[in-house]
Amino acid sequence: MDLAFLHPLYEHQGPWASVYVDLSRNAEDTAHERELTAAAVARELAEQGADDATCRAVREAVDELRHATDPHGRALFARAGQVVLDPPLARPPYGGTTADWAPLPHVTPLLDLAGEDPVCVVAYVDRKGADFELRSALGSSDAGGVTGRQWPVHRTSSADWSERHFQLRVENTWEHNAAEIADALAVCQEETGADLLILVGDDRERRSVHERLPARLQERVAEASRGAGSRLLDDEVEGLREDHVRARAREDLDRFLAARSPDDEGRSGAAEGVPALVEAAREHRIDELLVIPDAPDTHREVWIGEDADQVAVRRTELKTLGEQNSWSARADDALLRSAVMTGAPAISVTPVLPPETAEKAPVGGLGALLRWR
Repeated sequence: MDLAFLHPLYEHQGPWASVYVDLSRNAEDTAHERELTAAAVARELAEQGADDATCRAVREAVDELRHATDPHGRALFARAGQVVLDPPLARPPYGGTTADWAPLPHVTPLLDLAGEDPVCVVAYVDRKGADFELRSALGSSDAGGVTGRQWPVHRTSSADWSERHFQLRVENTWEHNAAEIADALAVCQEETGADLLILVGDDRERRSVHERLPARLQERVAEASRGAGSRLLDDEVEGLREDHVRARAREDLDRFLAARSPDDEGRSGAAEGVPALVEAAREHRIDELLVIPDAPDTHREVWIGEDADQVAVRRTELKTLGEQNSWSARADDALLRSAVMTGAPAISVTPVLPPETAEKAPVGGLGALLRWR
């Protein structure tokens, strides 16, 4: 997951209010419920020590969500009387609405609630062209389309020379249209940043388009077995999106396992466990951070300074490094801040792993692929 959008949260010192609002309940008294939720969130933050201005800003923001159309929820991050960031969620928060007041914004839930939601383009393909639809957990929208040659597109059953010539023209039209669709779909993927392309249509039409897509997109393509008119197509599309998430998580874990093994010089390209990750963060060597939500090490206490690379297992370590001010923080939030602000290009979330691979996961639920100086 690319977390560049979180930079505003790390450009200012805390403390921060981190609120995850569940908007998935649909009831006749929703507006009243959200008003009560807004009051409860503000009260919870105040009890944790939040200032009045920030409590008021959060309460107003949550209250305004009674007009929101978000299907699942919203995260709110606020400080000094201002809501700085309010990204939508791809699924409802576990356990309902929560509120935290801490030195760092608590962004780790975002990795699971918003990060692992592949955006996909569904291409409804036929012999004359294709319509594109952009889908995510937040809904679907029209993404354009392409119209190819309209004539001739149908075969005949005659076998004389003129008809065989006509058949060849039909074949050429199909091939031309498939190439047009593939080109347009590649442009659509680049413009939307879609993680996955799903082809819907007859077998031959899907295959013709699939074969003509650029090599860089081949691993992002899936073909639906059901046609556009099937009432089961939506379920299949969601299943393909979930398969893509699992496959990507396995790839992340495989790369971590490969990097964990020492090279010929005895160096490992991976780190795991809080002490090793803290050291890597201080040295700006985290290239990709792997997090298993709510794993034991995510809750561990570490100490942070004002800068992203000022992080230590013990408070005295920061003083040794010359940092006069220090605060207690969760290990996952401190490492996320460090990774984002020191140029880590990607941060991944490893979801709940099946039993046969769980023992191979990073120790304590936190790991990293490292960059060498």
